[in-house]
Parts: sequence; C-alpha cells; structure tokens
Amino acid sequence: MAMQFDFVDLRLFSYVAEEKSLTRAAARVFISLPAASMRIKNLEQSIGVPLLNRSAQGITLRPAGETFLAHARQVLQQVELLRSDLQEYAQGIKGSVSLQANTTAMTEFLPHVLSQYLAQWPDINVDLRERPSDDIVRAVLSGATDVGIVAGSVNTEGLQVLPYRQDKLVLVVAPEHPLAEHDVVAFEDTIDSSYIMLHEGTAIYSFLKRVTDSMSRPLQTRIQVGSFEAACRMVAANAGISLIPESVAKRHSTVLPIRIVGLTNEWAIRDLLICVRDVESLPSFTHELIQLLLADADAIPVSAIEPTPE
Repeated sequence: MAMQFDFVDLRLFSYVAEEKSLTRAAARVFISLPAASMRIKNLEQSIGVPLLNRSAQGITLRPAGETFLAHARQVLQQVELLRSDLQEYAQGIKGSVSLQANTTAMTEFLPHVLSQYLAQWPDINVDLRERPSDDIVRAVLSGATDVGIVAGSVNTEGLQVLPYRQDKLVLVVAPEHPLAEHDVVAFEDTIDSSYIMLHEGTAIYSFLKRVTDSMSRPLQTRIQVGSFEAACRMVAANAGISLIPESVAKRHSTVLPIRIVGLTNEWAIRDLLICVRDVESLPSFTHELIQLLLADADAIPVSAIEPTPE
C-alpha cells in the first residue's frame, strides 16, 4: 500500500475527528474548505479505504478512521516532542500544549499559573478548554488533549495521574434567605429552592445535572449566568441560591452580602487530579506546565506520577 500524506493531512484529520466538522477543522489549519475536502479525499484514496462517515448530523469516524486517528495523533505527538528537544538549537520554533480542565480549575487556579507559563515560554501556545471530567478523560486517552484536570470520582483507568488540589462545593445564599440560618445542609433539602446556575456548557453544570439525575429530581434553575461572579451578585440580590467552589465563595463574600452554607454530601468534596496518557512522551515544555501547576498547589513533583492500573 503506497500511502502518501503529510503532517497537514494528519493534523487536519485529527481536527476533523475532534470537531466533527470539516469546515471547523479547515479553519484550524488555516486552509480553505475545498482544499481540506480535497486533502481528505486524496488521503482516503491513498489508503484505499474510506475513513469518514458524512451525514447531515456531522462527521463520524469509520473503524479504519479510528485506527488512522490513533496513529496520526501518536505521530503528531512525537513531532511535538522533537520540536521541543530541538528548540534550544533553533529560533522561532513554536510548540503548543492542549489542556482541558473543569470549571473550578479554569476560573480559580489556571489564570495565575498560565500567566507565569506564557511569560517563561513565549514561543508556546496553550489550547485551553473547559470540559466535564468524563469528557476530559476520554480526550486524554484518545490523545485529543495533552493534559487534563479532572474532579470527583471519575474513572481514570489507563491514565497516569497526580493529586493536584481539593475542590469543595458550597452554597451561597442571601443573608435574608431561610438557609442562611444554617451552617451546613444536605443538598437534597435545597433542591426545591430557586437556583442560579452557570450555563449548560460548563463542567459544573454537567456535574450537578448528573447529581440531580441520580436523585430523579430536577433542579429548579431560575437564572443561568456566565460566571461565578455573576452568580454571587444574583445571590446577593436574593434572586436565588447557587452552588459554587468554596474558594470563589470566600473571595466574593468579602465584597458582597452573601452567606456561605456548607454541604453534608460526600460528593461536595472533590479531589482534583492532573492526568496524562504517558508523561515520558510529553515535550519538555509540557512537563514545565505540569511542574508549575504542582508548585502553585504546593503538591508533589511530576517525577512521582503514577499510572492508574488498567
């Protein structure tokens, strides 16, 4: 089989699998849609089998496409490692780190660390995305992202993991709200209250949706907002109550009239984990990002990373 393709083809195909859209994938590699379509067509002809299913709902991978994707991502990862190792010998070479994280890590912990990282590595770009923990694990396993930060009891089998931080969810309520009289409550005793939630696309919304689905009781969402700060301001106006990370609640309680109420539920205390597929194959600049994350959390060094048993 005389297969002919280049790195642009590999990266384009990887983006098609991730975006499930040839249009969006083409935009990410900065080529036109007709050029992207022709590359995929030539790729399939070169290999001799179709790789994609195309429908009105989008693009999905055929079995051959899944196999090709796995190898393409391994090749691209090795190329990134090569670029990193040669960076001190060449000028202007850029690398990239893909990082997916849950809502708390995105809003509370990553901004400070990434500002340091980008200053230290001016030639490196960071592709940062917020995702639910289950989706992050799948992305790391498939090679769609280099590093993931997940929370809760998510299954990380097949990944190498490091303990990172602890994420505690609490209620914030207005001082005049009946729940303000309590130090702690059970979440199930609040589910009929009017809630102020982040939008459906956020990881914390997905997490709470799974909690309420397991209880077979829908959450009474009164308002959806775009940030924790907006949620706290709505709570201060007594428009409802909200469930947010304790660190966020404490910060906003110094400037807004809100009360913090703890939760008795075990799931409210969640361990944050850093997960990767294979730490030894990561470029040096990705190692450095993990080191900065751990140093910021005063956690253990990356050399202590352990695989989760298969």
